[in-house]
Amino acid sequence: MPEVLSQSQIDALISSMASGGAAEEKKEEKHYKKYDFYSPKKFTKDKLKMLFGIYENYARLCSSRINSIVRGSSAVEVAAVEEQRYYEFSNALSDNDVITLINVKMPDDTVNGPIVLHTTGPLMLCMIDRMIGGTGEEIEEDISNSYVYTDIEIALYNNIVKYLVSIMADGWMNYLDLKFELEKVETNPSMMQKIGRDETIVIIVLDVEIGSVKGKINICLPGNFLAGVFKIFDDNPERAERDEDSSAEIFENIKGTAMEIKAELGNSVLMLKDVYGLQVGDVINLNKPKDSDVFLYIEGEPWFKGELGKSNKNMAVKINEICEKI
Repeated sequence: MPEVLSQSQIDALISSMASGGAAEEKKEEKHYKKYDFYSPKKFTKDKLKMLFGIYENYARLCSSRINSIVRGSSAVEVAAVEEQRYYEFSNALSDNDVITLINVKMPDDTVNGPIVLHTTGPLMLCMIDRMIGGTGEEIEEDISNSYVYTDIEIALYNNIVKYLVSIMADGWMNYLDLKFELEKVETNPSMMQKIGRDETIVIIVLDVEIGSVKGKINICLPGNFLAGVFKIFDDNPERAERDEDSSAEIFENIKGTAMEIKAELGNSVLMLKDVYGLQVGDVINLNKPKDSDVFLYIEGEPWFKGELGKSNKNMAVKINEICEKI
């Protein structure tokens, strides 16, 4: 029995004859994620999620500490938490990079580590410049791989990382009682042999922004340190569950906190003589259409956009959308 062609095959055949070539049937390629069975993942998504929460706490503390160092405002947030091999991290470093080695004292008084902290060049030079009275705004972004720190800058570098290390224990406080101690600042990353090249590590990437300067703080957590940490939680699952729910408990406890909410209808600028001459019945132009959005401020920060209306004979604002920035 002859094969019956489908309509799509007939169309392809006619198109091929018209173009003078042979009909080719296109096949959709399936893409699969590669998995290295020789070096399987050691840490589950739940454990990486826990580390993300820990270093979210650290990022908030870090932002406050950097603000005090540079006498200005900064923004710090967790960009990524990834499991890698140490050689992937070390290969990304240049010979001129500077790394910080940090020892960790576990709850049983054993010393573990070292944790490796690396700050990108432009970010560190910005903090150094602000620390000694400069503006920190003229730092070039392409100097991270070529710039060589001077002896004075290394001394200031050491002072800055001491501040960053001193608050690490506070980031872990809700989970474990750990003590972090600065071992040394290493000016040649290739000389650091305390972590095997094939050892599993977890990289915490923090995005930092100070004015117009952006950079990263990379924190390398070695596998032996994390194995000791997770063993404590595996031996005491009730504690791990309690720590994971700590944020929910905190939120539950602060639900009764009173917060001031203001609705801004508009704003206008008047001369003092105009204000002095105001009388009953005068109209002030708020420079906004009458049907425009009304912004709701919670403790002085804009949270929502809405529209003006009434509820039970009272003025009210109907919330339409979340407002992150005006």
